Amino acid sequence: MRIARSLIAALLALGLAACSSQPVQQIKSIFQSKGEPQLTAGIRLYEDGRYPQATTSFQNALTAGLSDADQVTANKYLAFISCVSARERQCRAYFRRALELNPAFELEPSEAGHPTWGPVFKSVKARR
Repeated sequence: MRIARSLIAALLALGLAACSSQPVQQIKSIFQSKGEPQLTAGIRLYEDGRYPQATTSFQNALTAGLSDADQVTANKYLAFISCVSARERQCRAYFRRALELNPAFELEPSEAGHPTWGPVFKSVKARR
């Protein structure tokens, strides 16, 4: 019975996902991990080139709690920031953590070809 209620609630949330009314936003928040807003903010900050603020946001997201998939994403971006900031040891550590969470994790083709973090990721992945 509990599973059925959860399934119904999940389907209701998905069906209303495009809506932006207050009740719908409250339903969405039930299924959202606590760190998801910080993760989203971190990605925006990263894309804007605001790496120190993005780093703080990703770390706060990890502390607040994320799904495994979102933890992989946060660690990937933290690795990118570390690599471009000439902190290769930290970069490797973040990639290792992402691969611990998801051993099948791969960078997108456009990411894998990056001259700074692409070779580091390939090296870390090869050692697993």
